[in-house]
Parts: sequence; structure tokens; C-alpha cells
Amino acid sequence: MAPEPISVDDPEDRKILTLARATRARTRAAEGASVRDRDGRTYAAATVELPTLRLSALSLAVAMAVSSGATGLEAAAVSTEADAVSEDDRQVIRDFSGAGVPVLLADTHGVAVARVEA
Repeated sequence: MAPEPISVDDPEDRKILTLARATRARTRAAEGASVRDRDGRTYAAATVELPTLRLSALSLAVAMAVSSGATGLEAAAVSTEADAVSEDDRQVIRDFSGAGVPVLLADTHGVAVARVEA
């Protein structure tokens, strides 16, 4: 049974959900993710699976924010078939921004089904 959708009222949160879903769909990757930094800039990424390099979409989106000079994150979103945001991905966010950053989990259609804290 599919999880029940959750309400997402903040337009900025809806934006990162849309970016995560669109990135996943465009690249046909296992996951798409998007993060919003403390300045409101967004970064979207897809899962990378090469023989010598494997990155989750959320880890790559965080890396993009870090490499662009962001000082922390306000929120994140992941579009995936998975039932939960992985602990490794949540740890990447905590390493960069500390605990408490909200992470929206969305299905492959971009519908939010859970909100967790990193």
C-alpha cells in the first residue's frame, strides 16, 4: 500500500520537491534530490552510478551546495522509490548544516509522503 501524501504548504518546499522529481525524471536515475541553502539558492542532483563512483542524489546536491560556497541548508527533498531517507544521506546533511534540517521524502511522482529531520 502506498503511503498517504502529506501537506506541503510552503511554496519554497514545493519548489524543491518539483526540482527533485524533475531531475529524477530527466536523468532516469534511481533518485533525484534538491536542497535549498540559507540564502535561498537551490541545487538539484541525480544519483550517480559509475563503476568507480557512486553518489546518492542527496549527497551530490549537498556537495554542489558546498562547492558553490553555501554555508548551510534550510531544507532538502528526495524523489525516490525508497521508503525512507537513508541514514547516510541524513548524516551528510548533519555534517554540513547540523541537526534539524527538514528533509521531504517524495515518491517518484514528486508527491511528499514524509518529512524527517536530518
